[in-house]
Amino acid sequence: MAELRPYPFGALVTRMFRERRERDSIFDLPARRFFNPGTERDYGVLFHGRRAATPLGPAAGPQSQMAQNLVLSWLGGSRIFELKTVQVDDELRIPRPCIDMQTVGFNVEWSQELKLEASLEEYVKGAMLIRMLEAAGELGLGPEREASIFDMSVGYDLAGIKSQRVQAFVRGMRDSSALVDELRGRIPREFAHLRELEFETRLADSLTLSTFHGCPPDEIERIVTWLLEELGLDCVVKLNPMLLGAVRTRELLDGLGYGELRVPESAFARDATWSQMLDFVGRLGERAERAGRGFGVKLTNTLIVENQRDFFPAEQREMYLSGPPLHVLAMHLVRDFRRAMGDRYPISFSAGIDRKNFPDAVALGLVPITVCSDWLKPGGYGRARGYFEELDERMERVGARSVDDFVLRAYAGAAAAPGDPFDPGAVSSARLANTERYLESLGASSRYARAANSRLPRKIGRRLELFDCITCDKCVPVCPNDANFTFELPPADVPIVKVRLEGGRWTHREDGRLAIAEKHQIASFADFCNDCGNCDVFCPEDGGPYLAKPRFFGSLEAWRAAPGLDGFHLERAGARDLVRGRIAGRELELELAGERATLRGSGFELRFLTRDPLGTLAGEARGEVDLTYYWILRWVRDAVYAPGQLSYPALLARPDA
Repeated sequence: MAELRPYPFGALVTRMFRERRERDSIFDLPARRFFNPGTERDYGVLFHGRRAATPLGPAAGPQSQMAQNLVLSWLGGSRIFELKTVQVDDELRIPRPCIDMQTVGFNVEWSQELKLEASLEEYVKGAMLIRMLEAAGELGLGPEREASIFDMSVGYDLAGIKSQRVQAFVRGMRDSSALVDELRGRIPREFAHLRELEFETRLADSLTLSTFHGCPPDEIERIVTWLLEELGLDCVVKLNPMLLGAVRTRELLDGLGYGELRVPESAFARDATWSQMLDFVGRLGERAERAGRGFGVKLTNTLIVENQRDFFPAEQREMYLSGPPLHVLAMHLVRDFRRAMGDRYPISFSAGIDRKNFPDAVALGLVPITVCSDWLKPGGYGRARGYFEELDERMERVGARSVDDFVLRAYAGAAAAPGDPFDPGAVSSARLANTERYLESLGASSRYARAANSRLPRKIGRRLELFDCITCDKCVPVCPNDANFTFELPPADVPIVKVRLEGGRWTHREDGRLAIAEKHQIASFADFCNDCGNCDVFCPEDGGPYLAKPRFFGSLEAWRAAPGLDGFHLERAGARDLVRGRIAGRELELELAGERATLRGSGFELRFLTRDPLGTLAGEARGEVDLTYYWILRWVRDAVYAPGQLSYPALLARPDA
């Protein structure tokens, strides 16, 4: 099974800036998809009294658990980062695949996949990389347009949150000075001037509490009380869609056409009821006010449904719904909450946000507006730029220049005189009115119904091979961790030669040909691939790029730790290259030193010159040996170490990585 592994900070810095300079992209996101607003509008919002340049951010999910994910989210316009949830149990075994975006969105992953200490380092690395991009003027926006906030997310019970290791994580997020100083020293000499930057060391003073579906209300209240009063943190508590109740949830899903989705009755029985939620939210709000801390709610968590699909492992009895249908359920809860509580508590929102409804979420005054499912579709993080293009168009239409101005004008129109954007009371009233208006429009919309969200991604009936495919490159941006990458191989056509040692003499026979027709190839970096399966969903061919394409491990340790996975590890020491490969479960090793090559495997060791393998063959072998292995390993080496390569495995060969 795949395992996420952190990447050396120095190599990340090198990759980021060299790729920007040489390819006009960063972590495979083209510069044309970077957030690039005009100066005439202000998207700024307040979150727990702190300013963020936009209300957008990644949800605590696959887009916010590694350093490069945070950079990619920032490049797309995110400014409030809900970091991936951490917990004391950091040795999870999550089923694979775990993300199914064939239609609306289902998943079975729910917590961090790194050790707590590694998660802390990834978040600090991400913040430092973003600061470097700001200092380099990569977006050219200035401090007001780049102001960002990191928000911790922890779970899942008070005992775990109080544990020594989780508390060490929280302390590290509130004072990361030691780690920042250590990472500062890892910035490569090429970018030594960046070592002198003033990096933020207090990354977070706020926390969004994530709880298991079914966490008792009194446990939620105890956790948030302790976080507010003992740790002095601003808090948001994430709430579940089960608050709608079984009957209403079923009515809404049936009305949208999702009659096949079955929500277990037990999910409602073990979750907080509406009245219980109102009670503990009211008490927590009062405690937060007395403690001088911010407090709000998040709507919503995912919805538990029975696993009736064949995508996830059969033993996985439940899965979690996201995307368009969850948007409708969550927005009904926003309206219900505001009808009960008014605009007393800020609402963080996550459920089916996309380009079309992002402006409406802004008009409702939701902060932050977080995204997961939509960025798992083709285009990935690059889809975020369209959110602001849509928001710009809507703001221009009504003559709004700021978020509060837009809240006042969004549904009133440009000709109306809706109120003073500097009057908090007027803005608050508009949020409530806009919520009612938006829910009315949802009832008349068909875009969230099953009929509009049931088309499967296109497949062409061809199976992926190790090399060559239709090279649509869809698999690159749909990977939230940027694990998939492209590389070039010169087209080749060589005979498949099999050799045998008989009576002290080498014999050989030809058995077809091995051809590479496409120059453009796809590969995967194993250290960033967690076998989520999302690239398989959108690949037009069958087999899954993360399974079929060349998989490169960042270390020998990682390669050896995954004996069930085919893949490669490359090691360079001076003029000697060592390529280890596992092909169809068979382990091989190719050593190259100038023209001299040594190919090793179970039962054989062949030595020859690369200019004439058959004519210079020597060594030992029990049985027949296929020289195809030599060509594959050599081509892999040549491609990764080709001049100008910026792939993750290539940069690990640099002495300053």
